[in-house]
Order: sequence, then structure tokens, then C-alpha cells
Amino acid sequence: MKRFTKILFLGTVLALALAMVVPVTAQGPGEGGVVITDNIGGDPSTFIPFIGSDTVSSSVYAWMYPSIIAIDPFTLDNAPNVAQGMASGWEYDETGTVMTLYLREDITWSDGTPITARDYLWAVEAVRSGQTSSPRTSAFTSLADGTPESGSVDSIELIDDYTLRINLGDPVRDEEGNVTGLTPNCIAINDINDVTPVPAHLYEEAFGDDYASIDADPFFVPTATFGPFTDPFFEAGVQVSLIAEPSYPDTQLGYVSPSEWVLLNVPDTTVAYERFLAGEITYTGISADRQNAFRELAADGSYQFFEYADNGYTYMGYNLADPNNPQPGLDENGDIVDQGLHPIFSDILVRQAFAYAIDVPAMIGSRPDGDEPATGILEGNGFPIYTHNSNVSWVDDGLEPYAFDPERALELLAEAGWVDNDGDGLLECNDCLYAREVDPEFNGSPLEFELVTNAGNVIRERTGQTIREQLAEIGVTVNFSAIDFGALVDLLLSQTHDAIIIGWSLGLPFDPDGSWAFSAESDNPGSGFGFTSYNNPELNELWQTATTLPGCDRGERLGLYQEAMRILYEEQPYMWLFSGNVMAAAQGTVENYDPLPLFATWNIDAWNVISDQ
Repeated sequence: MKRFTKILFLGTVLALALAMVVPVTAQGPGEGGVVITDNIGGDPSTFIPFIGSDTVSSSVYAWMYPSIIAIDPFTLDNAPNVAQGMASGWEYDETGTVMTLYLREDITWSDGTPITARDYLWAVEAVRSGQTSSPRTSAFTSLADGTPESGSVDSIELIDDYTLRINLGDPVRDEEGNVTGLTPNCIAINDINDVTPVPAHLYEEAFGDDYASIDADPFFVPTATFGPFTDPFFEAGVQVSLIAEPSYPDTQLGYVSPSEWVLLNVPDTTVAYERFLAGEITYTGISADRQNAFRELAADGSYQFFEYADNGYTYMGYNLADPNNPQPGLDENGDIVDQGLHPIFSDILVRQAFAYAIDVPAMIGSRPDGDEPATGILEGNGFPIYTHNSNVSWVDDGLEPYAFDPERALELLAEAGWVDNDGDGLLECNDCLYAREVDPEFNGSPLEFELVTNAGNVIRERTGQTIREQLAEIGVTVNFSAIDFGALVDLLLSQTHDAIIIGWSLGLPFDPDGSWAFSAESDNPGSGFGFTSYNNPELNELWQTATTLPGCDRGERLGLYQEAMRILYEEQPYMWLFSGNVMAAAQGTVENYDPLPLFATWNIDAWNVISDQ
């Protein structure tokens, strides 16, 4: 099969070519054309699923490997017998801490080798060895050498090639940190699915038990995979392309229709949009600020689109600790570490003041109405987010967004010791928290901080500019900049930042427990998502109770999660901003385009991209 190489079309030339398109319906495997999507996240870092952590990498290897337990695209929950999933069913014993997992016996790797429990176990052993850079170690209660970890999978026993017995739950530990027992955990099943199975016979041939060598070969691809696309061809700075895998069985039509899938690098969302309109990209996400115009463009059938609420949110994350001396939240004995104070954001009053001073509804804006034009950054295509929750959540938090009230913001800032003493319109420290507790000479310092986001994301860039302008209205100086995404992540993980605009794309099934981002255990400079250095013992207790509730009754857990979300709402470790209205769009010439909420490409193996003969 001839591989698609590069897209270097000029929009005007392509427009002429499209005018002469003669529809041709796919007749069989690999005759459905090339599916091209855009990538503004930079190059992938790996093709090995259990060491990957970035979105770009996962968007590639997700097509090539199965999940041990897959998500049903219709219910958005864990389910057996789902396409590209290994599980055929599972059951728990009476303690709720022992799961027997049954696997499908009808699937093979593309070289004909049966996919078995041993493939999952090989990946588990590699991750649990602690010898790789895998972020998936957090799925387990401990590493192979006994080092404690934060997860719930304690041990896995091979019963036969298609049956596993998994001990899982919240660990009970002795004084040395050894696991002495387990208590039920209502969301522990999600940790099982954190490790992706790989073809053990090929990974073992390549690496043996020298797991440390895996990181030295991040773009290793075995000669057999399981998924609709395989064999990635990587052109750094340009694209990644995968060709159709004809042996993949879990298809909608009985075969994989497209010949190839291409992840095309583009510098920003503007270029992605222009190239989509020019016909050079098959499907894309339409950013909120373009959705109103796109609805009009698509009215004649030139394009197809589908809308739903995003499972995630954009936020401004604060650093609550001393950015000049980053420390983990816990020491080696599990005790709380004194991380120092951030000169501004350690004070809850400042964080609450900013929630009143930043006009999120104005950022979201409104859609056009008759002669009235659209307003705001999102032009009405978004929803306010005011705590750690999701639009697909089963938890109704009962909260309302903070009102836009600059006067209330100034009152809180004055209470915190930030006032304009010299009448220059700028707020200065007047016995503020940092001057009282850390450095008296900080008195007189301006209320000024650095705010960064990733360049190329137009929505985030405009959000940062708006925050700078709105806070300037109350005398706060914000030095805003947009930097390379990789540099942004490095800054975030190093915990040397003041504030960062970024977003979470939340997982499925949605888990209301936010301890992965808001606890001392998740606060580890250089890794982990607790980069705000926020910790609240009451909140930790609520999450612990909700996830270990006997019987896991959702009604009882609901109240606990509501209270947890209220605490986050009040204490504002993030300035929660908004969740986007997702618009998944495809060319009008794509047959069998049938998106679902959060699973716009669930049936991509059936797509037929009509092209000229």
C-alpha cells in the first residue's frame, strides 16, 4: 500500500481540485481514502503506551493497542465486550477487594498470536519494576521492590490465559509501609485500565526483562499490534501517519475502510481551521470562537458537525508554595512538609478576590442573535466552571459561579493587606500575609505576578490577555506571556511558576475524586499533578470516605462529593474558568461520519473519505 507522505497543498489549488471531485464509494478494505487530522501539540514523545503521558503520543498509540477494560462509547462507562477491549466480564468476591477478570478469546495480534492475560501482565511488570519513566506506577499500591505507591492494584494472579484474579482496594499499611490488607475502593477498577497491554512475545524479544532499556527506545513499534491502524511513520515537525490494519476484527463494516490515518502538525488553531476549510484536513475540532461562523458555513452541507459539552475545563492554576524552593507535599515518612509561602497566592483571600474580579461570563460571551453580533472570547460557545466537576458528571454540585464584583474583590484584597497606599492606581503589600510571616521587607511590594500559557492556543492566549486587562482595572499587574507547550509543562512540573492557564481533559468514566490534583500525595516537583501545592485534610477525608463507602451506593457518595466540591469552590486553588462547547467537524464528503459525545471517532474504521478519481 502506498503511504501518504506530506500535505503541501495550497488552498487555492485544492479548491479547484475539489470542484472536480467525483464521488467514489469505498468497495472494500483500505479503499476509504486517507483520514487526516490536525495536531497543534508538537511531536509525540513515544509510541509505547505504558510510558506515554502526553495527548499527542496517546492519540497515536491508542489506535494500535487494546484496553484491558474498554469504555463503551454509548454509556461512557467501563463495559465488557467493547471494540478494542479485552474484557468479556468480571465479578467481585464478597469482600469487594478481589476481582476475577475474564478476557475475550476471539482476538489476536496482527501476526495471529492470541492476545492473552500474559500480554497485560508483561506491561504490568514493566511498569511496576519502577525502571521506566512510566507515570502508570500510580495505579499500584507498591512497586516490585516494595516502594509504596498511591494506587489500588495490589497483586495480579494469572489463573489461565484468559482469566486474571486481581486484588485491589485501598491499602492498609504497617509502620514500614508494607501492605497488610485492603479495603474496598469504589473506583479501583479504573486503575486496572491504567496499563495498556502490549504483545508480550515481541516486547520480550526486544527488551527481555531489561525494563530500564525501554526509555532508550521510546519509538519502538512491534511488528504486530491490535487496532484499526498501525505501523507509524514519524516525520519530526511534520506528521505521524499510520496505515490500515487489515486483520483488525472489531470493525463496523467487517473491514477497515480508510487506507491511512495522518496526524498533521500545524502551528496553531487558526492554521488548522484554514486548512480544514481548504479541504486539506478530514476532521477537526472547531474552536469556540469560530463555531458561530462555522454553523453558517456548514448550512449548505459542505461540512458535517456535531456538538456536545466538553468533559474538561480551562483554569488558571496558582502556585500556593514558595516558587523559589519547590518541595514535595510529603516527606519520606508521609508527613506534611513545610513548603513555604507564595508571596501572593498562599492567601485564600487573594484567590477569592480574583474569582470576583475576573469576569468569566464576559469571556464566554453570547452567540449572535439577529443583528446582534457575538460577544466574548468563546462567542457564547461555552459554560462556566466553578469547581472541579465535569459536564458529564453524575454529581450535581449545586453551586453557582462567583459573581463579577470588582468592589467585593477590592474589599477582600484590602482585608488581605493589599491596598493602594500611594494613589498610583496599583495595589501594594501593606502588612500582607507574606510580609507578616516570611519577610517584613516585602511591605510595599506591588501586587504583581507572572502568568503564562501555551502559544498557539488562541482561546488560552486571549483568556490570558483578558485576565491581565481585568485585573489591571483593580490595580493588579499581570505579566502575561505565551510560551512553547513543552516549556510550559516543564515550568508547571518544576513548580517555579506563579500562575498558569491550562486545562484538564477529564477521564472516562468520570471520577469525582480529585485527590490526584488536590492533595499533598500528588504534590511532587518534577512529576505529579498537584503542582498547586494545595492540601486540605478535610477534603482528603471526604474523598477517602466517598471512594471506600461499603456498597459504593451513588446516592450516599453524592453528598460527600458535593461537599468536597464546595470546599474547592471556596478555597480556589484554581481560578476555574470555563468548559467549551465541543464541535467535532468533518468534510461533507466523509461517508459514515457518525460521532458520539466524547467519542467523535468511535467508528472511524468505517469512514469513507470521498476523493477525486
